[in-house]
Amino acid sequence: MTARHELTRALPASGPPPRRVADLVGEAPTLPLRDEPPRRRGWGFRLVVGALVLALLVVGGTAFRVWQVARIDDRQPVDAVIVLGAAQYDGEPSSIFAYRLRHAEALYEQGLAPRIVTTGGNRAGDAYTEAEAGRRYLIERGVPAEAVVAVAEGSDTLGSLRAVAARAQQDGWTTALVVSDPWHSLRARTMARDSGLDAWTSPTRSGPVVQTRETQLRYIARETAALLYYQLTHASVDSGSTDQG
Repeated sequence: MTARHELTRALPASGPPPRRVADLVGEAPTLPLRDEPPRRRGWGFRLVVGALVLALLVVGGTAFRVWQVARIDDRQPVDAVIVLGAAQYDGEPSSIFAYRLRHAEALYEQGLAPRIVTTGGNRAGDAYTEAEAGRRYLIERGVPAEAVVAVAEGSDTLGSLRAVAARAQQDGWTTALVVSDPWHSLRARTMARDSGLDAWTSPTRSGPVVQTRETQLRYIARETAALLYYQLTHASVDSGSTDQG
């Protein structure tokens, strides 16, 4: 046996023959394909979403202001206390109106104003206007007749306050405390100032509209919508009796 044959026999057996690169590549794990990126929303969709968010912020902010101003009593010395009208029945104020009138009487007795101005017109067939019914009620409770001025014009808050502003200009006074129910205060103050009065609010703290949370929430929602309508149109959403507006 030749030396070459001896060397071959002495070498250990080698492993399996080398595999082809193509075979190795074929056995490599397959990576999952990446998901396609989500399609971007169009500008129209983003515009709609933005408008909805803005609307919610405006409505929510207005509702918060209605609630906030309802909790504030800005009583201070003024030229007049203005009582916003509400329903009356044959010259007798409704319970809502009576609470407003008593609150105005208390402000007058505290010496905060030399006069009380009652407001509100009447509906077809009524023998009395809201302003006249309010004036009679206060005089019967002992307020001097010369201290109560009835401005019997307007079928809503805006009309009544514009009529009061014209009377104020005629009589030479400018400042006022507006008396109404708490949730009505912000809109009433806004309308009074827009009519030319230097106005603040002193809302009632008793009466049917402040007795239950359900009633309060209902009036807050109502006043939020009414105030937004006024700010957009400078018109009043109310008609008929000035009760709450």
